[in-house]
Amino acid sequence: MKIALAQINFHIGNFEVNTSKIIQAVQRAKAENADLVIFSELAITGYPPRDFLEFHDFIDKAQQAVAEIATHCIGVAAILGLPTYNSKVKGKNLFNSAAFLSDGKVQKYIHKSLLPNYDIFDEYRYFEPNRHFELISFKGKKIALTICEDIWDVEENQLYTINPMDELIKLEPDLMINLAASPFNYQQAVRREEVLRKNAVKYELPLFYINHVGAQTELLFDGGSLVMNPQGDVCDVLHYFEEDFRVYSLEETINAKPKAVQNRPSEIALIHDALVMGIRNYFEKQGFSQAILGLSGGIDSAVTAALAAEALGNNNVYNVLLPSQFSSEHSISDSLELVKNLGLTHDVIPIKEAFESIQASLQPFFDGQLVDVTEENMQARIRGIILMALSNKFGYILLNTSNKSEAAVGYGTLYGDMSGGLSVLGDVYKTQVFDLARYINREQEIIPLNIINKPPSAELRADQKDSDSLPAYDILDQVLFQYIEKRQSPADLVAMGFEEKLVKQILRLVNMNEYKRYQTPPILRVSDKAFGMGRRMPIVAKYLS
Repeated sequence: MKIALAQINFHIGNFEVNTSKIIQAVQRAKAENADLVIFSELAITGYPPRDFLEFHDFIDKAQQAVAEIATHCIGVAAILGLPTYNSKVKGKNLFNSAAFLSDGKVQKYIHKSLLPNYDIFDEYRYFEPNRHFELISFKGKKIALTICEDIWDVEENQLYTINPMDELIKLEPDLMINLAASPFNYQQAVRREEVLRKNAVKYELPLFYINHVGAQTELLFDGGSLVMNPQGDVCDVLHYFEEDFRVYSLEETINAKPKAVQNRPSEIALIHDALVMGIRNYFEKQGFSQAILGLSGGIDSAVTAALAAEALGNNNVYNVLLPSQFSSEHSISDSLELVKNLGLTHDVIPIKEAFESIQASLQPFFDGQLVDVTEENMQARIRGIILMALSNKFGYILLNTSNKSEAAVGYGTLYGDMSGGLSVLGDVYKTQVFDLARYINREQEIIPLNIINKPPSAELRADQKDSDSLPAYDILDQVLFQYIEKRQSPADLVAMGFEEKLVKQILRLVNMNEYKRYQTPPILRVSDKAFGMGRRMPIVAKYLS
């Protein structure tokens, strides 16, 4: 038997395009003499469809699409994911299903059993779990078909009371197929491969794994679909961050020798590629082509500009320099050198006059009050007004340039530098931003070295430095990582050697600034605990604040 893996970038709710891509892959599989072609979880709808699943019309369109695709499955079979109705009165109205198509029609539906309900996942909100286990018979072989989470409960901390493969193995399958929607984080590929290996070894079966690729707003899917032999050796891996299609012989896979594993890309290389894909797909899938951003002369805006240029093309990234009386001369010159290196369009719009005008308007009301952060925020908001005005007038999408360290401790201005349609670096710590800049410069100097080497500053008052308000980033980021990603307590952090006063200060800043993060643009997710849908905290609370 020959099995094709079709790793496709789907578009949520775009049934016409998704169906067309699937049919093209079915036809290609047939042309390349494959017997079976497999597609990812919820391929027809795209993943995650979220509350679109509450509309009958949405589910009906998925049913119509699978019926159309089935008519092309003559001489070749297909397995793909879609939502289906639960005909029983009790339970949720839908199943997260996989359809087996052959001889021009749907032959069988297999439903997902384990429904993740943690981090970014919310599947039990919509779906009923399967509790009836059966195999698919095809070409004299018996297939154990599972959907994503169904094979993930093999680690020590088991989340479920049932293991689908433990049930399916009793029916003596010949191979495993898993349809997945496994979101990217920079450590996920390693963890994913280990989970798949545990399954192949435990059940002594070859495993064909197909994953989503592409960005769905903040969620990034890296692809990396793969094939394993029964010993858990990787036979082949599809490309990361791009569509791919390959055909494999089942018999050759069973007897395959371990493939020499290529050097895995570094974490910072994976983050870079994920962010570029995330920007590109966000624009393409919304029908936009041009971005705008405020270029400050700092490292965050420089890295954002470079990533956007790679994703969208140099001609589609408009940079606006917005100097004030507090901007240093090198901030302007560094920015101009960057746009020259990248060949980007730019303009300079000073904000001093606007700032002084607003100060004059507020003077009667601020009379006798000391200058403080209010005046700093006014400058950031003037910049936000100008950037959003240009965005509205010319149809640009404003890219937010704030990093995860700043977002964590509230070091940013609502409706000012926190504005934007998409947050590019909101899940990238400041120390990682420096690493990204060096990675971008790996072959030639794109980001001027002065931008990388100079002390970070918001330049909202004379001689301002980030270190005036925040701990050093190399310390701050360690504490933030342990608290946010690893969920360590204050006592845990102190036991690690961090100063108790510093820990309390940082954690208080994180928790008291939840209201700011609640109002930020979507953040491209590259870690396993990003701000946004994967980290749900109350705003009105009193814990460590």
